[in-house]
Amino acid sequence: MLPKGFKLAPKNQIPDELKQKNKGVFISPYSAEFDNILVVGPIAGKKHQELIFPVIAPDPGKNSDVKYLTYPFYAGGNRGRGQVYPTGEKSNVNVFGATQAGQIAEITTSEKGESNITILNSDGTKTSQVIPAGLSLIVKQGDIVKTEQALNIDPNMGGFGQEESEIVLQNPIRIFGYLAFCLSVVLSQIMLILKKKQFEKVQAAELNF
Repeated sequence: MLPKGFKLAPKNQIPDELKQKNKGVFISPYSAEFDNILVVGPIAGKKHQELIFPVIAPDPGKNSDVKYLTYPFYAGGNRGRGQVYPTGEKSNVNVFGATQAGQIAEITTSEKGESNITILNSDGTKTSQVIPAGLSLIVKQGDIVKTEQALNIDPNMGGFGQEESEIVLQNPIRIFGYLAFCLSVVLSQIMLILKKKQFEKVQAAELNF
């Protein structure tokens, strides 16, 4: 949940390098009304330990309600059952049921760890379905299954966590002004030290005279 006025950057403003880092991660606004609230995932926790959010900040010059201040933002993560991807596919925290009744003719495993189950129907038709990696099957080749019968053990995973942090909306001109101020202070201190040394030399010369 971003501060009001902040929103997800459009695709044409996201660098290709960032797109590559976020490959496979679905980030979208919660709604047209609440475009400062972003919905992400589901994602694989072990694969994506760090997420990068391409965000656009509001311009205080165009919006008088926005100031150069520190704004809080909140992040929450939910690990639960029944989650689906934006494409409609189930995530690997679901129970997958057989798409048709019949006999399991073949079970193969891909390099990614996914299980491909082929079911042979009574009329001779075959259907294949993929079970995501990380799930344990409860069926084997030769078993007879019914439609929607569970093919894997219920993961029964759940949990929630949240974090709060801050975003500082800063004007580059102010930073340059601050640096110039710091430089002027340093120079004035140096000049004062040099002036003091010069004064001490004059006093020493007068005493010697």
